[in-house]
Amino acid sequence: MARIAVGGFQHETNTFAPLKATWEMFEEVDGWPGFSRGDDLFTAIDGVHLPITGAVEVLRGLGHELVPLSWCAATPSAHVTEDAFERIAAVLLEGIASAGHLDGVYLDLHGAAVCEHLEDGEGELLRRIRALVGDGVPISVSLDLHANVTEQMVALADVMDAFRTYPHVDMGETGARAARHLDALLRDEGPFHKAMRKMDFLIPLNWGCSYIEPAASLYGMLPEIETASGAGLTAISFATGFPMADIREVGPAVFAYGRDRAATEAAVETVSQAVHAAEPDFAGRIWQPDEAVAEAMRIAEGARKPVVLADTQDNSGAGGPSDTTGLLEALIRGGARGAVLGLLNDPEVALQAHEAGEGATIRTELGGKSGMAGQRPLAGDYKVLKLGDGHFTGTGPMWHGARMELGPMALLEIEGVRVAVGSVMMQAADQSIFRHLGVEPATEKILALKSSVHFRADFQPICEKILVVEAPGPCAVDPSKLAFTKVRPGLRLRPEADGGSL
Repeated sequence: MARIAVGGFQHETNTFAPLKATWEMFEEVDGWPGFSRGDDLFTAIDGVHLPITGAVEVLRGLGHELVPLSWCAATPSAHVTEDAFERIAAVLLEGIASAGHLDGVYLDLHGAAVCEHLEDGEGELLRRIRALVGDGVPISVSLDLHANVTEQMVALADVMDAFRTYPHVDMGETGARAARHLDALLRDEGPFHKAMRKMDFLIPLNWGCSYIEPAASLYGMLPEIETASGAGLTAISFATGFPMADIREVGPAVFAYGRDRAATEAAVETVSQAVHAAEPDFAGRIWQPDEAVAEAMRIAEGARKPVVLADTQDNSGAGGPSDTTGLLEALIRGGARGAVLGLLNDPEVALQAHEAGEGATIRTELGGKSGMAGQRPLAGDYKVLKLGDGHFTGTGPMWHGARMELGPMALLEIEGVRVAVGSVMMQAADQSIFRHLGVEPATEKILALKSSVHFRADFQPICEKILVVEAPGPCAVDPSKLAFTKVRPGLRLRPEADGGSL
């Protein structure tokens, strides 16, 4: 039995987003637990689909003694403030320092945290932890598929393993793999060999979805390569990177660990070549709002399932404020009566709706309050159809078991178009969000979802067609439209696709 410290820190940083991640955002409960430390960590993650939950289950099953540090996450946004990062790091380091003898460390990290005062949040955290525990204590890390893996992260962790699905329906499984890697390091002689290769182009979020090609085949390769390599290869990962981070080491990476150096390096080479060969396929049709609404209405006339409009550029899961109204305005302009859009974040309007009550009509200005350039609230008369307290449990493959705390919620209607309003930023990736307000997604004609890809896990099985829409928002569907200043020379800001466009 070994004594293993477990903890985590999760943030996906969009350096082009309008709002920064403060300490209070890490304390807040939304779809995931709020900041938790000590034994409260185990209570907070119990039954929640998270990497650390899978890791804890495996490590306990193997008979190890676990020392809880702290765990926290904040909705993707702009930079993590220096204050927030330093508080989080201090608690983790204090927990390790006071733990006494430790045989190993497991960390549930994202891999794409950028702070006000440093580009590589996870790398810096690993540097401080490594300095504290020394070189003889193995550190195992689980990462998000969208990690911007850095040289420092690879150098300081003994092993890292990333999600293989987007939507991320394998978070617990990835934590479990990282736990088993740590157990192997504790039982066997010597560290793993490491290999990593960065790609030279950015992959747009929407086309890195593992439900579609080419990502489906690329991720399908990974377990096959592990099996074919035998005992020589322990883990192989392909992180597509988070393309909205203006840092030098942004972008996709392939990385692997194993007992045999040649097998480890060969695995990275094989997958890297496959990713480069697939570069032209990391593209797809992008719809402008008005044409998307018209097409959705055309399809819906003869469809038995909903048509989904992905409001991808205002996805809170990628740093969007979830309060832009561009797609909502297009639905109204196009006469898409009966359509429903969500989840739009506006606590002021949600509270106003609760004060007025169901059945009332309120004159208000909805959305557009985040300060994003060029955005304004949508003024009008809104009928309050349904109210909710924001307390419910996630039911879909990704947020199953998540205890949602979204504050006062309301279903409003303007000119025949309904909009689900909440008080906490949360991408519309779980049907329970709509059911909480009396909307059954499967029976709707048109669903407009503020999400890029995660919605597919719960909504793709019930929908007729998905249209990716380029409505206003900071989560650029085409990274080449962002004003990068810090990326490394030679990095292509979009895949080179046939015809030269996404």
